[in-house]
Amino acid sequence: MRRVLILGGTAWLGREIARQLLDRGDAVTCLSSGTSGTPPAGAELIVRDRLLPDAYTEVEGQPWDEVIELAYEATLVSGALRALGPTAAHWTLVSSVSVYADDSVPGADESAALVESVGAEDYAQAKAAAERLSSQALGDRLLIIRPGLLAGAGDPSDRFGYWPARFALAGSGPVLVPELDEFSVQVLEAGDLASWLAAAGARGLTGVFNATGDSHPFREVLELAAEAAGFSGEMIIAPEAWLLGRNVRYWSGPRSLPLWLPAADAGFALRSNSAFHAEGGEPALLSHTLDRVLQDERDRGLDRPRSSGLSRAEELELLGMLASEHS
Repeated sequence: MRRVLILGGTAWLGREIARQLLDRGDAVTCLSSGTSGTPPAGAELIVRDRLLPDAYTEVEGQPWDEVIELAYEATLVSGALRALGPTAAHWTLVSSVSVYADDSVPGADESAALVESVGAEDYAQAKAAAERLSSQALGDRLLIIRPGLLAGAGDPSDRFGYWPARFALAGSGPVLVPELDEFSVQVLEAGDLASWLAAAGARGLTGVFNATGDSHPFREVLELAAEAAGFSGEMIIAPEAWLLGRNVRYWSGPRSLPLWLPAADAGFALRSNSAFHAEGGEPALLSHTLDRVLQDERDRGLDRPRSSGLSRAEELELLGMLASEHS
């Protein structure tokens, strides 16, 4: 039986990883602050603040078959590497496709240049720094996974689910959309990522992998989302400059049109995932992902407050402004 330590394991993706490992028959320990929830039944939870000197007292020095790191803050990553790196047989770092310096090149693979780390670090810089620290400490025992957009039940980001939920909520009414022909979407279900990660760790896979879904034009994603939701209304397209001028945001967050990207970042959702496919990565059919996500959105409430997207009231206000300007 493999002994796996997850540094985290109580929030959305980490909990799914823990569940997949347990289903494989692994013994799973989660070391977490305990503020993001609880691990799945069957996993041991050790509650520790990883910033404290004694954070790893109960787990260091043990011959872990696998350590899985989900954090990216340099203090957390470096502390775990010092305490656990010397005795871990295999280490998986969950990074992000955000680490790449250039999002304008379609088909770029894992060899593309990363952002530089310079002092006060944003998310991308911190993830890139975590990769460098881990590579230096672990050498050929390290698997680096760079996920892109993830979706699935309980997704706290509310990005991908916005569209099927909005089409279902609108019914026969209008839905505001950005210009559709400039960019694509790559989405992978969190459960599929977790399953692949668990299997890859069990066979000792190392190296760097873009764990992304296959690329689909944004127009296709919206059309399939509308079909899944039974939408019979009209998609009203607003130009990029018009949306930006009315404080509508890109990609995610409040008052956003999720998954929308500026033309300069058009390569972001066109990353090569051929290495992931070659090692058994199998993204679900887009239509199946949309069906599952829509059911979860219905279960959670189509008109609930969201982490990402426009409220229906904000959307209708913008649609009214757009209509009045073109009347």
